[in-house]
Amino acid sequence: MIEVRAISKSFKIPVRNAGIFSAVKSFFHREYKTIEALKSIDFSIRKGEIVGYIGPNGAGKSSTIKIMSGILRPDSGVCTVDGLNPFTDRKRHAENIGVVFGQRSQLWWDIPVIDSFELLKDMYRISEEEYSERLEELVSLLDIKDIVRMPTRQLSLGQKMRCEICASLLHNPKVLFLDEPTIGLDAVSKLAVRKIIKDINQKYQTTVVLTTHDMQDIESLASRIILIGDGRIVFDGTMLEFKERFTMKRYLEVIYEGELPSNLGYSLISKSSDRFTMELNNPLSQVILELSQHISIQDVKIIEESIDDMLIHVYQEMSL
Repeated sequence: MIEVRAISKSFKIPVRNAGIFSAVKSFFHREYKTIEALKSIDFSIRKGEIVGYIGPNGAGKSSTIKIMSGILRPDSGVCTVDGLNPFTDRKRHAENIGVVFGQRSQLWWDIPVIDSFELLKDMYRISEEEYSERLEELVSLLDIKDIVRMPTRQLSLGQKMRCEICASLLHNPKVLFLDEPTIGLDAVSKLAVRKIIKDINQKYQTTVVLTTHDMQDIESLASRIILIGDGRIVFDGTMLEFKERFTMKRYLEVIYEGELPSNLGYSLISKSSDRFTMELNNPLSQVILELSQHISIQDVKIIEESIDDMLIHVYQEMSL
């Protein structure tokens, strides 16, 4: 469905020092700095896949999405989506994709949502019969029957996001690009949006490319993760493979009685008079045996690092 081969993209941005003299100098002679956003990246996405495309800010995610959606032309390499070049075949390509940006809207702010849908129907040249059938199906699936006649500005974030997803699917796209679809939503609305995306993927075999910093979205939806850093693909595989590649830290919390020796040999994360937390690097049985020689252990609890914390560590390693 999506093929990205040896794609590179760089940008020239103007730079100058602070101060009036530098401002005047740049007016006559502007200096530029070249930023390599993408450095010969390769990946392919099959029809019906939900792929999480993640990475730190400035890693190249947005540039890749813009190339796949036909907004940017790559400097080199080839990108095809369902056999089309997104940039040169932009009109035909636009008919095959849907885009939802968590911080941008394709719905007109002051008119009822249903009027925005009607405008999109005309823009995509959807027949009346197909539009009516598709709209009825999506309204039912997204549970927005009671809100489509309200102006967009009166909707909550969760309601607006469901309407945005409906708008992006009216023309039955083969590929759906989702950029931070749950940003700003409460926990209940996030669960609802995730379920909707799953249902749409299963029902229509819509290929979904999801970019987000919320790893709960990735864990809930994506069958595969592509991690990009500094313009290069760092990892491409399943969530299980991701956890194996970037080891999740484990911590041991111990409630104890007695005096904890200063030369214990373990690095403590936190400590009080009756409990401490340490990073668990050795087998649990070995650690418990060694600790019991010094203190009376009352209770223990193993705490696993969250996927979000692990990703933060991965991002920090990339920036070194």
